[in-house]
Amino acid sequence: MGEVTHSLLDAIRIPHTAFPQSAEELGPCLNEVSARLKESGLPFALVTPHGTFEPLDLEEPDVPARRRGVLQDRCIGARPPTRYAILEAVLASIPEAAAVVATTGKCGRELFTLADRKQHLYLVGSMGCASAVGLGVALNVSNPVIVLDGDGAALMKMGNLATIGAHAPANLVHIVLDNGVHDSTGGQPTVSGRVDFADLAIACNYRTAADCDDVAGFARSLRAAVESAGPHFIRARIRPGSIEKLGRPTVGPVAVAERFRAFLKEPHRAAAMCRRLGT
Repeated sequence: MGEVTHSLLDAIRIPHTAFPQSAEELGPCLNEVSARLKESGLPFALVTPHGTFEPLDLEEPDVPARRRGVLQDRCIGARPPTRYAILEAVLASIPEAAAVVATTGKCGRELFTLADRKQHLYLVGSMGCASAVGLGVALNVSNPVIVLDGDGAALMKMGNLATIGAHAPANLVHIVLDNGVHDSTGGQPTVSGRVDFADLAIACNYRTAADCDDVAGFARSLRAAVESAGPHFIRARIRPGSIEKLGRPTVGPVAVAERFRAFLKEPHRAAAMCRRLGT
């Protein structure tokens, strides 16, 4: 792979250079890269040749004792609601300070149709990455962070659940909207019907995990989640399909990211979250 790394980066238009081979070169190189990142807002790659770093013996990490989370089965056997109805409940239940990360596809498109807000981050072309992005946000701000995920996306990057549980951010609520299909690419079935997502979240060290199949049960679970320390997980069983004539966000990805970043920097948001969690 190393033989084609530079040509691959060229092909996808990511600027790059070789990682410095001496400690003296490292500082100036990082300063230059940092300046380029701030100027462009785009990635830059430092390619590290084999043998650059010396071996280092690592110490065993001090892993805290694992707690057992609370599993809540709120399924009542109802006909699953639509995604749109669940997203309406999300917007009605979350606090003003909440940052919302929506998975790529129809989830983000329906959320945009319902209400376009500066605290919404609509992911594009990044299936499975919403939970990882949400974790990164949650570890760096005090705002409540709501991740709107899909069953296909969650299955694609199941390791994210373990990473979330390991870091255990108190301000993260991870919602999986499970309709059993890849709705945005033609409705091909997933294997979510054979996966106990809530049990999996508990096994991964989430503080609570709820399983719901109606709007009322979902809303109850979400209200409880945003009012207590997490991380929390909610599986919302929904039916396939979306609203008719579904549009797409008219705000470009760069603008969405910039306004989302600005929203997170608003100073009163952190205080609101701390008061909510009693920290």
